[in-house]
Amino acid sequence: MLNSIIGTQITLSAFLICTAVSLVLGVATALVSMFRSKCTQSFAITLAILPAVVQIVIMLVNGNVGAGVAVAGAFSLVRFRSAPGTAREIGVIFLAMAIGLATGMGYVVLAAVFFLVVAGLLVLLTALNFGGKDPSERILRITIPENLDYDGLFDDLFARYARSFTLEKVKTTNMGTLYELQYRIVLRNSRIPKTFFDELRCRNGNLNIVCSRESSGETL
Repeated sequence: MLNSIIGTQITLSAFLICTAVSLVLGVATALVSMFRSKCTQSFAITLAILPAVVQIVIMLVNGNVGAGVAVAGAFSLVRFRSAPGTAREIGVIFLAMAIGLATGMGYVVLAAVFFLVVAGLLVLLTALNFGGKDPSERILRITIPENLDYDGLFDDLFARYARSFTLEKVKTTNMGTLYELQYRIVLRNSRIPKTFFDELRCRNGNLNIVCSRESSGETL
């Protein structure tokens, strides 16, 4: 059942079956990659055709897996020369490459089983938010005048509206006339209370306040 459908020579029917399986699994891989995750159109299209590209490379090198992996690996990493990829994107690319390697050697059933196992696990971990951040966690940046002592200035407000808080960074701005404080806070719920902002504004002289979720711009 898991044996290769390619014998000593590649037949037209075997080639068409391998290509069809590569394209179907490639499209399925692109759909899995887009599950609850931002994905550009060009990246999705690349994922859809990558298994078929790797498959034909493996077939052309006539079973020399070492040479095929080297060539296909170079192709797959071209995308990251211009735009940094997240760990998730790189992992999905390796999944697409593995599918292409399997279909290129004729193991179409093995490729389908491998995809179902890995894609199912990826969807499950994504749905469970495995390794994700607390939705109530925020990065809070507050600007204060230089004449205010920032040490403990907002602690009483944080104690009322947040479960935890940490002062992570202090820097001067506007030629040293202002301080910008950066806190990492975990709110008591996922919503930002308006009264919290109002009290912060009264305390910092109505200067800039920015509250946002931390960017997940991870790169490898």
